[in-house]
Amino acid sequence: MNKFKNKKILITGGAGFIGSHVVRQFVGKYANYQIFNLDALTYAGNLENLKDVENAPNYTFLKGDITDSDFIDELFHNKKFDGVIHLAAESHVDRSISDPLSFVRTNVLGTVNLLNASVKLAKENPNFRFYHISTDEVYGTLGESGFFTETTPYSPNSPYSASKASSDHFVRAYGETYGLSYVISNCSNNYGPNHFPEKLIPLFINNIINKNPLPVYGDGNYTRDWLYVKDHARAIDLIYHKGKNGETYNIGGFNEWKNIDLVKVLCRLMDKKLKREGGTSEQLITFIKDRPGHDLRYAIDATKINKELGWKPSVTFEEGLELTIDWYFDNREWLEHVTSGDYKTYYKTQYQ
Repeated sequence: MNKFKNKKILITGGAGFIGSHVVRQFVGKYANYQIFNLDALTYAGNLENLKDVENAPNYTFLKGDITDSDFIDELFHNKKFDGVIHLAAESHVDRSISDPLSFVRTNVLGTVNLLNASVKLAKENPNFRFYHISTDEVYGTLGESGFFTETTPYSPNSPYSASKASSDHFVRAYGETYGLSYVISNCSNNYGPNHFPEKLIPLFINNIINKNPLPVYGDGNYTRDWLYVKDHARAIDLIYHKGKNGETYNIGGFNEWKNIDLVKVLCRLMDKKLKREGGTSEQLITFIKDRPGHDLRYAIDATKINKELGWKPSVTFEEGLELTIDWYFDNREWLEHVTSGDYKTYYKTQYQ
């Protein structure tokens, strides 16, 4: 741990869902670090996610776009970061189908810009580390059995997963070609506080509150492995500090659910929370036309990170789901701001 003392760490996408929890993990745990949060503040980046740490002495917010190579080069030259934890990405599959080029720009070109700037700093700093956060979707789809491991061949089926697969390959290539010290992790579906309500769980929480339809793709039998976002942040902390150079670590919740079963559990918990008659929210379920290239099943084998780094999830799915529901109920103002777009005014008020 000595080589990581007094380090300047850049976290990209730190105002987003997962990124904000990673920022909070590092700012709160490492008082002797300087944590820089770089975010372009697109629709999914929200500084209200970080109100509790924005005045911390070891935290700095930087507004900027990783697709701007000149900006990135100047930033790295001036700040002399000791490490990068790269989460900034376009991540919504449906959006990637309608606008694939924006995913190429951010997820591929943006990552390469960061890699180019990192290579320059790594020449001066032998302890520099580039940590790239990826997704299990790069592996494609599974049948009824089996799990994704770190050696599963890549087989992306959407523009989103193809762009993330490409960025993974670039990180490895820079390790081989330029000797850049790196680690990669591929994680399953995250859920928890501060999640922008376009993904399944926060969208359905918001829709149930407002008695709006719950749109379920196809027959609802698509299966996903779910991980509480704070457990993901803990895993990222461990991998950054203790992961072996050039290695990939799969992070999963050991927690598979078919979409329709998950939705029914969520409906039951929400009816209880809202003091509605049991079964009320289930009546909102609406089956809709399937999306193109929809992967049947994701499931992560997280044995490697468990054995090498001692990580495992801290909560069961239902415990995490209840914590998530409670957070959204306790933060109605946040939910109203992100669904109305008012959260965008926070940056102007706070920083301009």
